[in-house]
Amino acid sequence: MIAIYPGTFDPATYGHIDIIMRASKVVDKLIVAVLNNSAKQPMFTVDERLQMLNETCGDISNIEITAFSGLLIEFAKHSGANAIIRGLRAVSDFEYEFQMALTNKILNEEVETLFISTSARYAYLSSSIVKEVAALGGCVESMVPAVIGDRLLQKIGK
Repeated sequence: MIAIYPGTFDPATYGHIDIIMRASKVVDKLIVAVLNNSAKQPMFTVDERLQMLNETCGDISNIEITAFSGLLIEFAKHSGANAIIRGLRAVSDFEYEFQMALTNKILNEEVETLFISTSARYAYLSSSIVKEVAALGGCVESMVPAVIGDRLLQKIGK
């Protein structure tokens, strides 16, 4: 099975990394796909996000880290993927993710969406929270790997 784990990863958190590690154990190949969305204003460029993911997860033998834009289901088709991995932190995530899974199923019935619930210790964690804590001078050591934390502090000028 080839699966895609898509996301903005701005920046990747321990929650993202947890999902990557766990998903890589149940699929033959995991494509970690960084969304290049011109409608969003991310803190990090696509290249920076790819580099940080490579530095934190690049040693996992069956993953490929790449970028994409446009419809995820089209990227899945071009990548030969037959599954999409989505992480769930809370019940509130499920409604949106379920709607997206049904939409993707309509667009391509051969691609399944697999939900992986986050580990309890990361259930509170999001990239937005990490950026806010860092911007306000808080410690993000328990939220992101040091290499990402250092880059985050450089970006916000601390």
